[in-house]
Amino acid sequence: MAKRARSDQLRPVIDWPARLLLAVVMITANVAGTIGTVVFAVWALPKGPLPDPDRVLLLNLVLVASYLVVVVPLALLWIALRFRARVDDAPQERQLVLHGPLRVSQVLMVTWGLATVLFGAVNSTFSVRLGLAIAETWLVGGITTCALCYLLAERILRRAASRVLAGNPPRPRFKASVLLRPVLFWMLGTAVPVSGLLVSGGSALVYGDVPAEQLAILMLAGGGVALLMGFLTTVGAARAVADPVRTVRLALQQVERGDLDVSVPVYDATELGQLQAGFNTMAGGLRERERISDLFGRHVGRDVARAATATDEVQLGGEVRTVAILFVDLVGSTPLAAERSPTEVVALLNRFFGVVVEVVEACGGWINKFEGDAALAVFGAPEDIDDPAGRALAAAREMAVRLANEVPEAFAGIGVSAGDAVAGYVGGVRRYEYTVIGDPVNEAARLTELAKTVPGLVLAARNAVTLAANAEARHWVIGDAVTLRGRNTPTRLASPLPWNGRRDAPGSVPEGASAS
Repeated sequence: MAKRARSDQLRPVIDWPARLLLAVVMITANVAGTIGTVVFAVWALPKGPLPDPDRVLLLNLVLVASYLVVVVPLALLWIALRFRARVDDAPQERQLVLHGPLRVSQVLMVTWGLATVLFGAVNSTFSVRLGLAIAETWLVGGITTCALCYLLAERILRRAASRVLAGNPPRPRFKASVLLRPVLFWMLGTAVPVSGLLVSGGSALVYGDVPAEQLAILMLAGGGVALLMGFLTTVGAARAVADPVRTVRLALQQVERGDLDVSVPVYDATELGQLQAGFNTMAGGLRERERISDLFGRHVGRDVARAATATDEVQLGGEVRTVAILFVDLVGSTPLAAERSPTEVVALLNRFFGVVVEVVEACGGWINKFEGDAALAVFGAPEDIDDPAGRALAAAREMAVRLANEVPEAFAGIGVSAGDAVAGYVGGVRRYEYTVIGDPVNEAARLTELAKTVPGLVLAARNAVTLAANAEARHWVIGDAVTLRGRNTPTRLASPLPWNGRRDAPGSVPEGASAS
């Protein structure tokens, strides 16, 4: 029961700064509209013969002041009550905020309508012509003031509209609502004042008692009011259309610069609001696409991801390419797993692979796959790079140095080979991967096994050094030929020149020893 009673309570749907600003704007606009209406009626309006003009003027001024003192506070209270919704009633809150400018204008239409009837009736007791002219003046002043207040209220309520429209795009009832807005405000701000001016001129012609000077004043004053009010309402309506478009344009410029973490507030209930919401949806899709692309690149490699997304359809199979292969594998991973907890092993592997990935990518290669405590890096596929063999050899030397300095508790053998291999997609139509198959891959893996037993923990095939540019080849020395495990032909070995801090694997054999 307590919860139900609480949900029946009413609360304001706009915050107090917006309510205060709305009250100040409404008071200012309506007082200014009233003063302008009174000045126009006193100065320019044809009144016809009156028995006591001063008495009529004084009575109208007192009546206007009294009307403002009484009606303005009541109108503000009425507006405040019309912006109260039940607690936890989101649909009602959304409706109140989105129709807020109209609800404000409706209250003002009632107050100005009452003023039109009241002042027209009072002045009709002195002269029917005067009563009709006064009523017409108040009607025109009320319509233009209500139009301006609508535009002002719309701007004040933008933040509240953005809040209620968050995650719930607007669905305008009329497809031409954006087109109707400027036309409607042209009618209210320009057509109505001009129509009033035409009626006044026609009345002067019918009665024929308006002096030329008075008629000129009427035309000048009425024309000036029509120009001013038309300008204000047209600018307001244009801004109401231009502001959402401008925010979207600026946000698009940020997207063009690569900033996808951008959104625009949705505060318009017309197609412009749909434009704002559509941009946010687009930006969200781009962010999601970027996230998926980043995850895709992390799983298969940046180069493979770019190559895969550059084509509409991936074809299974491959092509022969000259590539360089770097294989790195930890020494003694089985005892390591037995002596340490799984958490420690994973932490060590992450540090180890962190260095491997950073060095390989810095040298222009990519990690084709992780195999337990080993990694296979490819240089020269799927994208062509200059000197793939030299890059792989440089990566091997740099990796050995960094692993010794940054992961000193781990030893890893590093093998490098180069030559022709088939690079492409293998698997089935529902699941495939990009990989490199060929003799350089097998040779690099066997070289890694042998590298675990030699000082420096790094070995390369002579073919890799031969294919490398001189800038990198001079850092390597050619050694003996060795028949690697599982191979029939011997492989001529190459080792990097000695470097300070060189370390040997546990149980390493003397340099130059053969393995078969």
